[in-house]
Amino acid sequence: MERTPIPVLTVQTAPYEDQRPTGGGGLRRPTVVFESQRNYLPNFVQSLLSSVDLRDRQGCTMVVGSDGRYFSKTAIEIVVQMAAANGIGRLVIGQNGILSTPAVSCIIRKIKAAGGIILTASHSPGGPGGEFGVKFEVSNGGPAPDIVSDKIYQISKTLEEYAICPDLRVDLSCLGRQEFDLENKFKPFRVEIVDSVDIYLNLLRSIFDFNVIRNLLTGPNQIKIRIDAMNGVMGPYVRRILCDELGAPANSAINCIPLEDFGGQPPDPSLTYATALLEAMRGGEYGFGAAFDADGDRYMILGQNGFFVNASDSLAIIAANLSCIPYFCQMGVRGFGRSMPTSTALDK
Repeated sequence: MERTPIPVLTVQTAPYEDQRPTGGGGLRRPTVVFESQRNYLPNFVQSLLSSVDLRDRQGCTMVVGSDGRYFSKTAIEIVVQMAAANGIGRLVIGQNGILSTPAVSCIIRKIKAAGGIILTASHSPGGPGGEFGVKFEVSNGGPAPDIVSDKIYQISKTLEEYAICPDLRVDLSCLGRQEFDLENKFKPFRVEIVDSVDIYLNLLRSIFDFNVIRNLLTGPNQIKIRIDAMNGVMGPYVRRILCDELGAPANSAINCIPLEDFGGQPPDPSLTYATALLEAMRGGEYGFGAAFDADGDRYMILGQNGFFVNASDSLAIIAANLSCIPYFCQMGVRGFGRSMPTSTALDK
């Protein structure tokens, strides 16, 4: 029995004036804005998709992930329905919608995707009273540059319609490929649900010496670690990589179940909010501690007795020990890049 093609609809809308992306192609607002203001999310997604040249968009592959916060699954469904209607050929999505920002970047580069959409508001609180956000990454796996963000904003200010397939439904829990026949489309639209950790773990294996790290965590002179995923996206990564793969005891990792409201606390890896980790480290039992924000692209490092290692010092420590990292021994180093939390020392 032949399947009836899924309709592609064009929906009339009105533009919003406040959809200027900030912070690398990202739009962050109170969740209630996305939920209650008519077409607020579809408008921004359409502006984002329309910023990709039509020739590059038709039949291309994009990656989609979220930090699991409240409204993520609803938003992913809208993104999928609109990507299909806008000519995207394939979407790669993390199981249950979960993908960290570094993992999205990794997958984009691995499969040569046109870009990626990440549903996150970083370290901001989750839940109905929290915040929600949409970030766009381009084909190099990095955040959208200003020229792309400006293009998205200009489109958003004059938007009059968006395309969507409202009857398209994807099972985010089921690993593997799902295909959908759409009206006016010769090839089927494909969605691939992938393991959230696998591809990123394989990348890390190619960068670091896992045997040395495993010996550090399990050998006769082992160091005890304490890692707080803050009930964000990093929970599955911490469990799989540090505990299962590298042998750290299961109780080394805390708050590893992604929750829609992050357990009622902002998923902010700072001395203000990662208080459970700070108290544990102050006891002197652990030699290394770390906490992650909701989407896994920012961290805090603590040393024994709760010693705070700032981002500039983390970068300096890595730079001073490049000979211990196989990837850099093989590929060499072209330079060092600073980010928002680091100082301007590198500029000098």
